[in-house]
Amino acid sequence: MSHRLHLHSIKPFSALRECLKEGYTLATLYQDLMAGITVGIIAIPLSMALAIASGVPPQYGLYTAIIAGILIPLTGGSRYSISGPTAAFVVILYPVAQQFGLSGLLIASLMAGVMMVMMALSRLGRLIEYIPEPVTLGFTSGIAVVIATLQMKDFLGLELQEMPEKYIDKVLALFNALPTLEPAEFIVGATTLAVLIVWPRLRLPIPGHLPAVAIGVALSLLLANAGFDLQTIGSRFNYQLADGTIGQGIPPVLPEFNWPWLQPGPDGQPIDWDFHKLTALIPIAFSIAMLGAIESLLCAVVLDGMSGKRHHSNVELLGQGVGNLVTPWFGGITATAAIARSAANYRAGAQSPLAAVIHGLIVLVSLLILAPWLAYIPMASMAAMLLMVAWNMSEAPKVMELLKKAPSGDILVLLTCFSLTVMIDMVVAISFGIVLASLLFMRDIAQMTRVIEISDNRKHVPDTLPDDWGVYKISGPLFFAAADRIFSEMLLLTEHKQRVILYMDAVPILDAGGLSALNHFLEAKFRTGSFVIIADLQFQPLKNIAKAGLKPIDQTLVFTPTLAEAIEVAGAKVTQANALPQ
Repeated sequence: MSHRLHLHSIKPFSALRECLKEGYTLATLYQDLMAGITVGIIAIPLSMALAIASGVPPQYGLYTAIIAGILIPLTGGSRYSISGPTAAFVVILYPVAQQFGLSGLLIASLMAGVMMVMMALSRLGRLIEYIPEPVTLGFTSGIAVVIATLQMKDFLGLELQEMPEKYIDKVLALFNALPTLEPAEFIVGATTLAVLIVWPRLRLPIPGHLPAVAIGVALSLLLANAGFDLQTIGSRFNYQLADGTIGQGIPPVLPEFNWPWLQPGPDGQPIDWDFHKLTALIPIAFSIAMLGAIESLLCAVVLDGMSGKRHHSNVELLGQGVGNLVTPWFGGITATAAIARSAANYRAGAQSPLAAVIHGLIVLVSLLILAPWLAYIPMASMAAMLLMVAWNMSEAPKVMELLKKAPSGDILVLLTCFSLTVMIDMVVAISFGIVLASLLFMRDIAQMTRVIEISDNRKHVPDTLPDDWGVYKISGPLFFAAADRIFSEMLLLTEHKQRVILYMDAVPILDAGGLSALNHFLEAKFRTGSFVIIADLQFQPLKNIAKAGLKPIDQTLVFTPTLAEAIEVAGAKVTQANALPQ
C-alpha cells in the first residue's frame, strides 16, 4: 500500500502546476516570452553544433530542441530548466553514431528514456546527493577536453578523413594533420570565438551567439568571394524530402514521425536490427540514462540556488524520461537539461516552464523560416561555439580552486575521474570515482574512531581503581574499516588488565564487522580469565548486540546503562575480591 502511495506522489507537470497556482498574469507571460526568445536564439546554433558533434546532421539537434524542449519542461519538476541536446552526451553519442548511425542513437535514447522513468518511479531523484563534487568536476572537465579536441579539425580546417577512437590517437592524428591547416577556416573560427568571449563584457541584451554566428557568416562570405574554399553547413550536409526534392543544409520542414529502427544506419541504409545489436546498446543506454539524470538534477540544483525555489527531483527525472521516450520518434537525439541555457533562461527573466516551451517554438519557427540561411553558417563557427561550451563546461576556475585547497583524497578522485574520462570512458570514470571516493571517505571515518584510557580521568572515574582495572572510552563508529584496528589496540592496552570497562557512549554504529571484532576481543580476554563490563551503549549498537545473541555471562561479562553503574559494579567486584580469605 505504501509503495503505491509513493508512486502516486510523483505527479507530472508539478512545476507548471505550482507556477499557475501562484497566479499567472500577462506581465508574467511577457517575461516568459522574452526569456524564451533569448534562449531560443542561443539554442538554434548550439543545437545544430551539438548534433554535428554527436555525428548526425544538424537538423536532428533542432528536432531535439523542439520536441524535448517543449515536452520535458511541461512534464518535469524544475521551473527554469531548458532541455535539449547537450555537450555532455557528445562523448557517448559520437561513437554510437559511427557504429550504428542515427538509428542506433534513437534506439539508445528510447532505452535510456525507459530507464529514467524507472529511476523516477523508484524514487532515485536524490541520486545527485550521493555523487561527490570531485567526481562531477572530474568527469565534466574530462568531457570538456574531449569535446574541445574533437572540434580542432573544423576550427583549424584540417584535412582528416577519419577520427581515431582512442584519445591519444586522436591527438596524434590532429598533430599529423597540422600541415593541412586552412588559414581562412582558422580566421573565421578564431573571430567567432573572440566575439563569444568579448560579447558578455558589453552587457548588451542580445545573446552573444547571434552576433558571433552573424559575424562568422559575413566573414566566411567575404573570404569565399576572395577565392577561399570554406566548409559550411550547406556544403557538408544535404537532404532529400519525401517528394524527391534534394537540397543542401537543413530541410525546412517540421519534424516527422518515423520508426526509430527504420532511420538510416552509418552507411545511410536502415540497419537489420537483431537481438545481438540491441543488447550491445543496453550499456550505452544505461550510460545515457545515468548522465542524463546527473546533468538534469545538477542543473535543477544550480537553478534552485539561483532562484531560491525548489525543484521536484523525481518528477524532473520522470519528465526527462518521458522526453527521451517521445523525442526519438520524431528524429530527435538524446536530450537533458542544459545548465548554461537554463541559467540564461532564469537570468533573462523566466517565471515558469512556459519560457522553455516558447524557446522550443522559437527553434521551430527558425527551422521553417531560416533554414536556407542557416546553411551559410561556417563549420569553423560551429566548432568555435563548442569550444566555448567546452570551456564553460570544464569549470576550470572551480577545478583549480579544488586542486589548491581540497584534501589530497579529493584531488586524487578528481584527477582519476578526469583521466579515465579522457582516456577510457565516462561511465568507467564515474563508477571508479565513486568507489574511490567511498573508500577514501571510509578511511577518513575509520581514522576518526579512537580508543583512549580514562582510568585516571577524575571527571569520568571519581575514585582510584586498582592497577589491574582499566576504563577505556571508544569514540566513533565501530564498522568493518575501523573495528579490527580499535580492538587490536584494546588487546595491547589491556594486556595486563584483568578487569576492563568499555565505555561506549560515543559509538553510534556497530556493524557486523564491528560485532565480529568485539567478539574476538571478548574471547581473547575471557581466555585470560578477565572480567569485562560494557557501559552506556547507544540504541543501534545495543540492538545489534541483542540481535547477535551476545548476553551477560556470570562473573565474566556485564552490561550497564551508565559508566557510573559500571564503576559501582567494579567497586563491588573489588570489595568482593578483598573479602575473600587470602
